[in-house]
Amino acid sequence: METHIALIGWIGIYAPVALAALGSAIGCTRAGKAACGAVLEVDGGYGRYIGLSVLPSSIIIYGIVIMFTLNRPVAPATSPGLFALGAGVGIALLVIGVLQGECCAAAINASKEKPAVFGLMVTPAAIVEGLAVFAFVFALIVSAALPKS
Repeated sequence: METHIALIGWIGIYAPVALAALGSAIGCTRAGKAACGAVLEVDGGYGRYIGLSVLPSSIIIYGIVIMFTLNRPVAPATSPGLFALGAGVGIALLVIGVLQGECCAAAINASKEKPAVFGLMVTPAAIVEGLAVFAFVFALIVSAALPKS
């Protein structure tokens, strides 16, 4: 039974990076597909499409830092908190990465028709990035309250 409790704690420690990586990969893939299509349809400005398609990769950085913040001895007293915080924030980062990729894809598709609106079209993706920062800060604050051993 104690092994199962420890396993739950370890899942909580590593869930943020694993789930954030999944969200980043899906988000970058969706935006990257849009960038590939845009490059075939326009005569220039390729770098901004490619640059925007990698924006969801920033989500994994938050997951990595949260993993290091949660890294502590796993014991019956720490496992439930580690699991709840790690899995909860990890799921949030996964969803945010996917949604940010959709925002980036929409920005790419809109700006290929009207290049002058590119800067304005990036705003929704930046707002979604802000939500990732909120989840990140939440995890840092709550992790400080978890027992260290």
